[in-house]
Amino acid sequence: MPIVTLATSSDFPGLDEDDRALPDALRERGIEPRIAVWNEPGVDWCESDMVVLRSVRDYAKSDRYEDFMAWTRSVPRLANHPDVVAWNADKHYLRRLSELGAPMIPTLWLEPDAGLSKHQVHCRFPAFGDFVVKPAISSGGRGTGRYTAIDAGSRSAAINDAMHHLSRDRTVMVQRYLEEVDRRGELSLVYFNGVLSHAVEKAPMLHPSFRSTDEVHEEIVTAREPSEQEWLWGERVRKAIHQHIKERSGRDIQLLFNRVDVVEDGQGGFYLMEVSLIDAGLYLGSAPDALNNFADAIAQRVFW
Repeated sequence: MPIVTLATSSDFPGLDEDDRALPDALRERGIEPRIAVWNEPGVDWCESDMVVLRSVRDYAKSDRYEDFMAWTRSVPRLANHPDVVAWNADKHYLRRLSELGAPMIPTLWLEPDAGLSKHQVHCRFPAFGDFVVKPAISSGGRGTGRYTAIDAGSRSAAINDAMHHLSRDRTVMVQRYLEEVDRRGELSLVYFNGVLSHAVEKAPMLHPSFRSTDEVHEEIVTAREPSEQEWLWGERVRKAIHQHIKERSGRDIQLLFNRVDVVEDGQGGFYLMEVSLIDAGLYLGSAPDALNNFADAIAQRVFW
């Protein structure tokens, strides 16, 4: 019987709630599931026919990031592939995907090597409206905050937030907050082995009083069928992702799972918010057939 190990973190030693039915679904397909914390000593990852990344949301913490990247390169048969993990961990990838036809929200990038002072950061923030400050390396919304440009206290908090990340050698992204997120939320399109499985609509998380924390933010999601326009946009993003992967790796790499988050741009199109290929929440309990689709995708890989 083939063995599939679901890699998680010490925060979710038994997997997170959304993934907990996955082991039983794998057993039904003739697969022996195991669960292991990625940085737990003594785990023999070579025993597995496949290692699937799941609740590894601590990978982006500054004291674990390099260890996690080294671990991915040491694990045979990791899904998604370590080369994919390496570029998806840093949101600079959004710049290249935008060039390849998947536009992102207009973003100001504050780089740590620029040595910016608090005053220089202040001058780079928008002069009006709400805006978002977040690190380019983050997981589950950690370190993300929404602020108001014309409120002195909010602006001061945003400066402190940005300086906190910069002092830890993390690039900071500054984006104007989109009203479309409040009106319609975000749409997540979830793919398994390159095929669209399901879609969910996510309610806005960054309400006006929202502030940056190191906690993972809880999402409220509703499953729904994507429109033809949304499906076509997802295909456009997926094409850009695979082109980028081929540019970086020199070959095609099949993705076991791929979550694409988009938001309407207010002009009839969409902005790409994020591509999640590492610790993606897949909403297995929120959409019909999602769990079975994922278990089938893993089985297809194992029995190929």
